[in-house]
Amino acid sequence: MILLVIMILPWLSMPFMGKRTIKRLFPGAIFMFIWVAVESILAKKRMWWRIYERINPRVIGELPFMLGPFFVGSLWILKWTFGNFIRYLFLNLIFDTLFAYPGMYILKRLGIASLIRLRPYQMVLLFMSKSVLMYGLQSTVTRLRKKPKSLLQRIFS
Repeated sequence: MILLVIMILPWLSMPFMGKRTIKRLFPGAIFMFIWVAVESILAKKRMWWRIYERINPRVIGELPFMLGPFFVGSLWILKWTFGNFIRYLFLNLIFDTLFAYPGMYILKRLGIASLIRLRPYQMVLLFMSKSVLMYGLQSTVTRLRKKPKSLLQRIFS
């Protein structure tokens, strides 16, 4: 039940984001979703953390986090900070630290998940490195989407 709330609650904020913003920032968020899916396989193999409760036994335990706070949160953080890398890093540091320290403590107390071979500060570093990758990808996509100026526009600008 708690995992369903974790997964669905962030989606209730999506109408406030705006269709245009979602479309513009979707590549960065989907990249992060795929990256975390691959990372969860590695995390299981290396026993970085363990997810005890699942929505469905056939899917990875991280799915509620990937579809909920990680995906939607990535969109919101990009919306608030894209174009200002320092602000982006700072906001990610705050959210990543909140997830790694009190968040993982609460998840452990609820019997949902716990860190095994990974320390909270290592989780923050892991999340921050993913944040830098996502920002780089989103910057590249934004640059590629810009329409090149026509010859007349270049001459008269």
